[in-house]
Amino acid sequence: MRRFTRRNFCMLILGIVTYVFDIVTDIWTAYIHLSEKHYIWCALTAGFVLLSGVTIQIFSYSWFLDDEDPGGTGGASCSDCSKVLCKVAVVHCCQCGIFMRYWFAVQYGYQAAIKHCAVVKNSSSDEDDIHKSAVTQATDLCMLRLFETYLESAPQIILQSYILLHSEKRTLIQYAAIVTSFCSISWSTMDYHQSLRKSLPDKKRILWGFPACSYLLYKLFTISSWILSLTLLADVVLWATPILMAILWILGTVWACLQYTTFCTSKLLEYFYRMVVGIILIFTFFNIKGQKTKKHISVYYLFRMLGTTTILCLYWYTKPLCSESAYFPAVSVTVVLTLGLGIICLILYYGFLHPNVTDREQPFDVVDGLLDKKKSRREHFLQY
Repeated sequence: MRRFTRRNFCMLILGIVTYVFDIVTDIWTAYIHLSEKHYIWCALTAGFVLLSGVTIQIFSYSWFLDDEDPGGTGGASCSDCSKVLCKVAVVHCCQCGIFMRYWFAVQYGYQAAIKHCAVVKNSSSDEDDIHKSAVTQATDLCMLRLFETYLESAPQIILQSYILLHSEKRTLIQYAAIVTSFCSISWSTMDYHQSLRKSLPDKKRILWGFPACSYLLYKLFTISSWILSLTLLADVVLWATPILMAILWILGTVWACLQYTTFCTSKLLEYFYRMVVGIILIFTFFNIKGQKTKKHISVYYLFRMLGTTTILCLYWYTKPLCSESAYFPAVSVTVVLTLGLGIICLILYYGFLHPNVTDREQPFDVVDGLLDKKKSRREHFLQY
């Protein structure tokens, strides 16, 4: 049985703090754009927040329905359960569903990691149930935060980076905010990957230290390089970036549909899930089907390198004067260097440090489509 440790509990509390901080920052940013009469920037900022907010509320509520026991009502009657689900629906309509999940996760996590199940010490099986509940609640939250990261934070960085390029006065705070956002995206992806593997009994956990660091750097470098590239493309032709992202989203969604994923119990929600996966695939690679990933990940990052090179050449050709400015050489070197380092970290991790390699297990994870539907929903989450 995987245990919910004090370190996990601290990470859970940190997740609450960062989530609230992200919300406050986004609201403040939108207000600044509105006060400066940049209405389009304000609308885009608010739109990204609304898109991610609605998405995570929809999935969160659907998971409550699938679990059929929100808040641990135990053996409650059908009428009581219906009342609870009604209250849960109201909370999610108010965009507060994720806070409800954090509340449940903190309750279980505190009992498992701090009190050591003092309230249920009479039975070791009860203690295992508390640890299992804490781990699964934390994993659900990490999946929702992953949706929030790629639906809101990643597009937000492109927008804010573009605004920074066109600002007459650039401050250290602006640079620090963007760098922090890059780190936040890669860390949330890393935390999700760790939590997911912890929740699945047949998966080996990523060891802290060099393996975890390699995975984190792989995500940080490849995502940062691509976001900076998309920002430069927007500087060449403003509408080129959203058009390119739309094309990549369509391709990612079609690919997800062709994989015949079985993540949701509702067919309509399953198509919505595939659309969300298409957005995530714009920025990074995830395995959404039970199959070897070597070929797919190689093709994915081959096109990523081709796209990055094309954008840099296009920028140099169409804006020669800007290419001679101070920021373009620095940005272009950063794009190339981070992409190269990211590919190196990717090869290092999946070639030598991945748990399936170090433990001499199968070289890929079994996910959507190959699992019994009676098994945990988390076995159908995005993974490698």
